[in-house]
Amino acid sequence: MKKIFSIASAFALTLVLSSGSVGAQSTPAPTPAAPVPVVPAAPADAGAIKGQNIFEVKPDASQEPGYATQTNGERAKVQPGNNAPMWRQVGSGVTGYSSLPKAQAPEAGVLIQPFVQYPGSRLTNAGEAWRQVRNNWIIPYGGSLVLIVLIAIALFHWRIGPMKVNEPYTGRKVERFTPFERAAHWTNAIAFCILAISGLIMAFGKFFLLPVMGLSLFGWLTYLLKNVHNFAGPVFAVSLLVVIITFMRDNLPAKGDVNWMLKGGGILSGKEIKSGRFNAGEKFTFWGGVFVLGLIAVVTGLFLNHLLPVVAYDRSNMQIALMVHAVSNVMMICMFLGHIYMGTIGTKDAYQGMRTGYVDEGWAKEHHALWLDDIKSGKIPAQRSSTPVSGQPVQV
Repeated sequence: MKKIFSIASAFALTLVLSSGSVGAQSTPAPTPAAPVPVVPAAPADAGAIKGQNIFEVKPDASQEPGYATQTNGERAKVQPGNNAPMWRQVGSGVTGYSSLPKAQAPEAGVLIQPFVQYPGSRLTNAGEAWRQVRNNWIIPYGGSLVLIVLIAIALFHWRIGPMKVNEPYTGRKVERFTPFERAAHWTNAIAFCILAISGLIMAFGKFFLLPVMGLSLFGWLTYLLKNVHNFAGPVFAVSLLVVIITFMRDNLPAKGDVNWMLKGGGILSGKEIKSGRFNAGEKFTFWGGVFVLGLIAVVTGLFLNHLLPVVAYDRSNMQIALMVHAVSNVMMICMFLGHIYMGTIGTKDAYQGMRTGYVDEGWAKEHHALWLDDIKSGKIPAQRSSTPVSGQPVQV
């Protein structure tokens, strides 16, 4: 029995070994892969191009002598496509070639202005610095200031109302403004209104008119206003000088001006403080708005129109002039808004004095008592022009 079991075991082992050898022979052996040819690395100085990775190529990437001072042509031989020398010159304000005449375009060959820092801007090229001042300061704060003044005037008129005349009218007229004075004032006032309205629309119109009118119509409107603005500017300049010369004497500081300022003219109390022909508030508008801000606006406006031949019309000067012109005009508009209000609906019958040239004796006593005293004492004639208005002048 043991002999039979041994024979069976041997027979089974033989079958297993034979099947394994057959399976191994039936599976083909994998073909060995062809060897990958190894290309030797190029030496460091092979070819003219040193590198193509923008994060690795730096202005001083080359080891050649004088690399930092190479011209654009020399750099192209070392690093084709690297125009750093050209843009370095452009950024430093180097003047290139321009066919425009030097007299008309002194900076035509300058692509990028030198770096500068204006109040309210970062240290950057002059064009970008001007843009930052205009867009971040002049436009938002200037527009807000005009709106605040308009709202303040509206609230004042709503809560306090116009200044009234407590003195009874007598029917006797006093000549407040001669025909020449009125002509000078109205010429300057009309030119100012044209300049103010056109300037405000050109500066702020894109925020409230452009969405309503559309791009094409708004473009034509601003183009028209720009030309009207440029033509009204010289008229305003000439008439402003006439107004300054005409009214300067009566706007000089006088007795009672300090008291008028300390008491605010009596606006809140309802009883106006005595003053001369012009009160301290009108004098402040004359010297601050007409003389200082007006002359600044005129000089910068004439410069922007290239009407001052003694000044260099380069871009940096034009940018500074634009900023000064905008700031002075916004401040002048705010001051004159108060002047327009007080001269029309803010003071009863004040507009009649500038329209006809005459005011009632009671009005003069209420608002300019010291001026009326000078008329009655003979220091100032009640009738200064040669053609009197219908009505009886003050008898002195």
